[in-house]
Amino acid sequence: MAEEKPNAPARAQYAIRRSPSPHPSGVQQVTEFQDPGYTIVGNHLTQHRSLSGLAIGLAAYIQSLPEGAPVDIRTLAKRFPEGRGRIAAALRELEAHGYLERVRRRTDDGRMVTLTLSYNNPAATRARRARESAEEAKRRTAVTPAPVASAPVTPGPAAPPPVAPGSVAPTRASRTPAPTPTPAPAPASPHGRTDPPHARPEPPPPPPEPCTRAQHTPAAALLANLRYEDPRLLLSVRDVHRLTPAVAAWLERGASPEAVRNALTTGLPATLRHPAALLTHRLTELLPPPLPAASPAATTRARPAPLQTCDGCERAFRASTPGRCRDCRHPAAAECLPTGPG
Repeated sequence: MAEEKPNAPARAQYAIRRSPSPHPSGVQQVTEFQDPGYTIVGNHLTQHRSLSGLAIGLAAYIQSLPEGAPVDIRTLAKRFPEGRGRIAAALRELEAHGYLERVRRRTDDGRMVTLTLSYNNPAATRARRARESAEEAKRRTAVTPAPVASAPVTPGPAAPPPVAPGSVAPTRASRTPAPTPTPAPAPASPHGRTDPPHARPEPPPPPPEPCTRAQHTPAAALLANLRYEDPRLLLSVRDVHRLTPAVAAWLERGASPEAVRNALTTGLPATLRHPAALLTHRLTELLPPPLPAASPAATTRARPAPLQTCDGCERAFRASTPGRCRDCRHPAAAECLPTGPG
């Protein structure tokens, strides 16, 4: 029997060591290395307090899709177990909070298609567009100097006429003083002539009559909605206010909003750097003429009588009051009346 040695080293004890967690309850993240093919989603979306869970999930799914993938309601309803109604409501939530935008565009062959814009950080996009609009306005102000008013030119004193030989030239004291720039006529010259009065500049033509305020609201809305036709036509608030009177002039001359929209969005160049300048040119050069006044005969033309149903043959005829038609009122047309059985 082996002798027990009390000074032998003790056997090592193996156990799983766990790092103390400051949060004994709640979620604990188990993070693994992501293989290629992942999407970075901001906490402003995943922890949004106003969006539903379905809306957050749809936004993350749409952000993970490649360019050109279909994201209409029918396609999403086939992909997820939720119905079309819930998916449509979730998409409206994302549109209300700026994560989605649906734009109607016209293709080269004339078809209207819907383009869905997905914003992974709408607040940053709005801030960037505001900075770009401010820089563009600053560059425009720096390039276009303010017009400098030219000073009015006042005519100098008239030269004295030549002195005939043998005559005495007038002295300096007897000469007529130079005319002052006042509306009073100049004094007579030594030879009995008077200088012509100063020519007053003609008054500028009166400015055009401003458009009525009733047309300003639809005109501003039409300009703001041009970005749905083409994203490059996104105008700043300053450009909308500046172009609103021109669009209102089109509407007051009888042009429909659809006609104005087609005139501004059809045939845009491939490269569009200054959309506001292009719209200003088209609104000015393509302005339609005002409609001629309607003739009195057209305005006083009587409206046709309403349609009535004949009490006898149930035929439709025009009359101011209900009753029988002309054939049923005539005695010879008695056979048109409905006959009873037997």
